[in-house]
Amino acid sequence: MSGLPHSPHALVTGGGRGIGRAIAASLVGAGATVTVLGRSAAVLEEAVNAGAAHFAAVADVSNEASLKAAIAGASARKPIDILIANAGSAESAPFAKSDAALFARMMDVNFMGVVHAVQAVLPGMKDRPYGRIVAVASTAGLKGYAYVSAYAAAKHAAVGLVRSLALEMAGSNVTVNAVCPGFTDTDLVASSIENIMKKTGRTREQAIAELAKHNPQGRLITPQEVADTVLWLCGEGASAITGQAIAVAGGEV
Repeated sequence: MSGLPHSPHALVTGGGRGIGRAIAASLVGAGATVTVLGRSAAVLEEAVNAGAAHFAAVADVSNEASLKAAIAGASARKPIDILIANAGSAESAPFAKSDAALFARMMDVNFMGVVHAVQAVLPGMKDRPYGRIVAVASTAGLKGYAYVSAYAAAKHAAVGLVRSLALEMAGSNVTVNAVCPGFTDTDLVASSIENIMKKTGRTREQAIAELAKHNPQGRLITPQEVADTVLWLCGEGASAITGQAIAVAGGEV
């Protein structure tokens, strides 16, 4: 497998924990200079201190001005070659109880957060000899799930953006892809597990099994499995892979 070019600069949104942190640490291990971006300075600094990243930038991806200012600061340190648009948020509710505000929150973070980040990095990236954009979407961007219509709609939008932008960038050295994990063992899924326990009275093990049953392998995905897929997409050997939405889900889709 062909690796990364010499010391690219990677920016990982939502990079302080979960999948984002695993991706950041894998990129560091592969020789990249890594900036993690997120809302909590303390969480980001802990990732830096642990060696999972080199620099931290504080911003909310749903706030366009804040995000673009943070990315500009990171780019001034070193031009950005790799963008991992990983930041996300999930809320569940029956469609009948999903109001406009819920849909707006899901779109702002899971879709517009990707749009804002890509718009901030692309002008400087597209004329460089190498560029990688990877959106961390979800199997919810490839299929439906009950009670998360707003989240699924936003993730479908992110996948559509990836497919369209990849065609626009096909004449450049920039590839644009999505990675779509199934239920993954992260803080985000932990909140879903707590919600199942609260609403159904099931044990933690039963709640985990309820989520794991979507995966034909009968388990949760690990953050490292997602990170390994992202790292491959960022390698020079994946230069022909663009416009794809790759499921990391044990055969679910």
